[in-house]
Amino acid sequence: MIKVQNLSYSYPQKDLYKNISFTIEDNVHCALIGTNGTGKSTLLDLLMHSEEYLYDGKIVIDNTGRIGYVSQFSQLDPKEEMTVFQYISDEFVKHEQKISNFYKEMETAVDLENIFGEYQKELDEWNAIDGQSYGINIKKQLKLANLQKLEEQKISSLSGGEFKLVQVIREMMLSPRFLIMDEPDVFLDFEHLNALRNLINAHKGTLLIITHNRYLLNHCFNKILHMENMEVQEFNGTYTEYNYELLATKIDLEEAAAIDQAEIDRQNKILAKSRAKASAMDNASLGRAVHARQSLVDRLKAGKTKAPFVDIKQPEIYFELESPVEDENILELTDYSVAFDEQLLEHVNFEMKPTEHVAIVGSNGTGKTTMLREIFENKKDTIRVSEDAKVGMFSQITGSLYDDAKTLFEIFEEKRFGTKNDIEDYLKKYGFEGDTLGQKVSELSGGEKDLFQLAVLSLEKANFLLMDEPTGHLDVYAQIALEQAVLEYKGAILMVSHDYYAVANCMDYILLVENNTVRKMSIRKFRQMLYANYFDKDYLLLEQGKKEIETKIQQLLRTNEYEKAKVLMGTLEESIKKMELLR
Repeated sequence: MIKVQNLSYSYPQKDLYKNISFTIEDNVHCALIGTNGTGKSTLLDLLMHSEEYLYDGKIVIDNTGRIGYVSQFSQLDPKEEMTVFQYISDEFVKHEQKISNFYKEMETAVDLENIFGEYQKELDEWNAIDGQSYGINIKKQLKLANLQKLEEQKISSLSGGEFKLVQVIREMMLSPRFLIMDEPDVFLDFEHLNALRNLINAHKGTLLIITHNRYLLNHCFNKILHMENMEVQEFNGTYTEYNYELLATKIDLEEAAAIDQAEIDRQNKILAKSRAKASAMDNASLGRAVHARQSLVDRLKAGKTKAPFVDIKQPEIYFELESPVEDENILELTDYSVAFDEQLLEHVNFEMKPTEHVAIVGSNGTGKTTMLREIFENKKDTIRVSEDAKVGMFSQITGSLYDDAKTLFEIFEEKRFGTKNDIEDYLKKYGFEGDTLGQKVSELSGGEKDLFQLAVLSLEKANFLLMDEPTGHLDVYAQIALEQAVLEYKGAILMVSHDYYAVANCMDYILLVENNTVRKMSIRKFRQMLYANYFDKDYLLLEQGKKEIETKIQQLLRTNEYEKAKVLMGTLEESIKKMELLR
């Protein structure tokens, strides 16, 4: 269906791809992954609008008719007064009307041949989207996403997560052959995320989806395209299998690199002795031998096994705090309420200790972000933040915290962080270097904006962090780095999140939003609640065991114990096979 050959493309300040090639076949569900800022969203736009770009190489897309697209930025359609059913069926109704108009034309037309050709084209499109059954199919899709109760509800009344799923259903029904989605999972609560999983797995056409969501990656795809360092790696199989192959390749390459390095070290020792001997004896033939030996070492270095593709540098995220909070509680909410057109939260009471890490979890549209923002502003009598607290905020909206029309370097200069070299060295830890430092924040990708925001937040040395969906746009490697930073942080964290992994891996407990208030829940009970509704318990136990094996393998690689690592790879393979049976 899609064939890309030797594609190269650059921005004025950045090379994105160099001679990349890949194929996406019919009816494949393909995940496009890679670190933030590697050009994944740009690649999708290139595929859809190649005529608008100047690039080298070749892009061939079979005759697909309409290419469907769902953006990561979910905004309500101008036709928001339509019901959900009307919104999804709108294009079908237009097709129906066109076919009806052709019937009327053919009744009185003299030249039937031209009209019939146009009519046949419209009829082919109608059949391609199974127009005859669109009403039944819409109901089926809504039921699959557990949204059947919304069928007659106005689009304008939907939460962001509900509207995103309705968009996905609409595009899936209109473009059965090829659909592109750019991070459709961003900010979805777990119920909606599970619904998206069901929609993806039930879809019969070809899907190309950018996602960093570990839940979807583990459960939805049979092909992986991995973009790094201007290259693309193509893998036919699941994400779990792909990670296994990456790890196996890493072991082989690191072992080969170690053997190469050992030979280089051996030859260098011989070279050093020969050079010393030649210098002492002032012998021309010995000098020629030294030169030949040096050439050999240079060739060995040039041919040394390169660092494997899998060695992707994680950002170095670390949160410091200037001084701890001495109060017993860093935060107290007493009979707190939030209301807009309707009551969202009322009679909320909770308190936090100065070292607790707490997640606020609940469905989309229940007031979580508003509560976090009002704690940051600290202007309500129902909110008490300790006077010793130095509060730092991570927002879903980057421009709300600083002027994103300025460059990365300008923002850091304003914050008076050391010299130019200090700024460059610091931002390099987060993956920002070279011409990127001169880019405006508004020009960064979604994940890069979030990484930059974390870099700024880290410098504030706050002892109380408020974080609103910090993993939403981050790639998997940055998500893991952030989790580690949260675990090591000695201050308080209050985090709104729908990311199961972030909540389960590094929070002390959760505040569950339900029935217009919050209740405290242990991580153990939170896990049990999710297991009962969404997971197979055996799968989770296997996944936990898989992570433990992978950690042991990584530890063995650090000590160059390659044979032991290969033995454990056999155990890992058996675990993955069992997991695949439960997908």
